Amino acid sequence: MATEFERNRNRVNRTAYERSAYVYGNTVTKPDVRRQFEEPQKKVLSNSARKNREKAKYMSFGYIAFLLMAFSVAAVVLIGYIRLNADITTLNAEIARQEKILNTMRMENAEALSRIESSIDIEEVKRVAITELGMTYPKEGQIVSYAGVDYDYVRKVDESN
Repeated sequence: MATEFERNRNRVNRTAYERSAYVYGNTVTKPDVRRQFEEPQKKVLSNSARKNREKAKYMSFGYIAFLLMAFSVAAVVLIGYIRLNADITTLNAEIARQEKILNTMRMENAEALSRIESSIDIEEVKRVAITELGMTYPKEGQIVSYAGVDYDYVRKVDESN
C-alpha cells in the first residue's frame, strides 16, 4: 500500500511530465494548418434517415394531445393513490385510538366486576333471604324444566301451582 508521501510524489512527477513540451529529435514537425480551416466532411444520409430526423424535429398536435392525456391520467392516478394512502393512514390512527378506548373500558369493567364480586358475601345473602325474607329452597314439584326455548326469559301465564 502506497504511503501518502509516495502518492503525492507520483502526482507531482506526473504533472511535471505533463507540463513539459520538450520534443526529442533534430526537427520539430509543423502543425497542419490546412486541417484547421477545412470544413469537416458531412456524412451523406439516406433519404429515409433524413425524413425520420425531420419528423423528430416537429411534434404534431395529435402527439402533443396524446402526451397531455397520458400525463393527465398519470397525475389523476397518482393523486388518487396519495389520497387513498392518506385515508388509510388516518383510518389506522382512528382504529388504534378506538382500540385504546376499548381496552380501557375492558379493564374498567374487569375491575368493577372484581370489586363487586369481592364485596358480595354469599353466606350473608343466604342468611338474610332465609331468616328475614322467609325464603325456602324449592320442593320436588315446584321445579319445571323447559326444553328448546330460544328466548332469554320465560313468562308464566298460569298460576295453578
